[in-house]
Amino acid sequence: MPFLDRRRARTLMQEAGIDALVLFQPENFSYATGGAGGVAAMWRRGGASIAVVPSDPRSALPVVVGDLGAAYLRAAAPELDIRAHPIWIDTVDLTDIPRDGRPAVDIVQDGYRRTSGANHVRPRPTTFDLAAALGLLRDVLGEYGLRGARLGIDLEFLPAADYFAVAEALPEASLVDGSALVRRLRSVKTPAEIERLRRGCALAEAGLARLTAGVAAGQSRREVSALWRAGVAEAVAAGGVTDLTGQWDYVSVGPDPWGSGGTVVPGVVIKADVGCVIGGYSSDGARSYSFGPADPVARDVYAALRDAFETGIAAIGPGVALSEVYERTAAVMHRAGYEGYRRGHFGHGLGASVGMEEWPFIAADSDVVAEPGMVLAFETPFYATGIGSLTIEDQLLVTEGGIEVMSTVPREFLELG
Repeated sequence: MPFLDRRRARTLMQEAGIDALVLFQPENFSYATGGAGGVAAMWRRGGASIAVVPSDPRSALPVVVGDLGAAYLRAAAPELDIRAHPIWIDTVDLTDIPRDGRPAVDIVQDGYRRTSGANHVRPRPTTFDLAAALGLLRDVLGEYGLRGARLGIDLEFLPAADYFAVAEALPEASLVDGSALVRRLRSVKTPAEIERLRRGCALAEAGLARLTAGVAAGQSRREVSALWRAGVAEAVAAGGVTDLTGQWDYVSVGPDPWGSGGTVVPGVVIKADVGCVIGGYSSDGARSYSFGPADPVARDVYAALRDAFETGIAAIGPGVALSEVYERTAAVMHRAGYEGYRRGHFGHGLGASVGMEEWPFIAADSDVVAEPGMVLAFETPFYATGIGSLTIEDQLLVTEGGIEVMSTVPREFLELG
């Protein structure tokens, strides 16, 4: 199921003077089509999969994909206009080929003749054939009256080496950067996207519950991380979850916020910044704890972070500038005496990306106004060598009337053990 809102896309394209989007990034391809770009997309190079989004929402959506995945994409999304280019994987259709005692080589050759139409074919490309893919793109643009159009390309993704090939293949088109437009489209989530992020948040919090219940003196950072992962696995099994596509954790134990070592001892700070990926969509949330009585400095810093967090999250809502949220959050820390605290952003969008952070950012220089349907991670982190990592991070949904906080774990600086 595609997540792209074609009508909203038309409005944004008209504002930008763009006739069509040409999307090369695998995540953008899936967003526009609802399907996977195929195995060639793993190379993360331009041309493996391409989605063309004409500004007219009534127009079909043509795509260019590798031949192996084309049949599956046709079955999943028959409304797409699919063109296929060869990739490196050789396949042959032996369905219904008579197996009448002939040698296997004859049976397979019949399959090749039916599949390729010839006994002898050229070797397939090493990975995929960029020139063939761009040739199909040029044909598509011609058929849709877009060969000389103003095309918005996701240049934030397209490798420079591939850009020149695209420009050479489309000499009549005007190529402009459509990245900002695509970011705006993807920042407002559909109900299906929101549900993926909501379930990811719940699984990650199941892991936090397991971590806080099981942490014990003498455990290593790796053992604390394993507690979180065990909690996620238990929740996945109990809930019959089938679409967990990944999980990640940044767990720190001890005075080095970025170290991979550390041992659980009295007074140590434990930070768990964690997320679960459902169908490509990553949740994000974080908490810090003390094992036993907290270090007085850590406790006081955390109290300021908590005040800043509560002020900032209360400011978020539809129509509110993200820069204003940043300023209100930072002001609390500065009034508390932490004038050197100059974090670059207090959170970010969530969705389907290589990492867990997406545009927009809750930053001083942001020009974004919060809209209903945005899913954000709001955070007030503090990293100090000699103390450790102190952070509070909640996942939330901007609604018509305010926000819905998806995170449910306590925000207190809990003393574990």
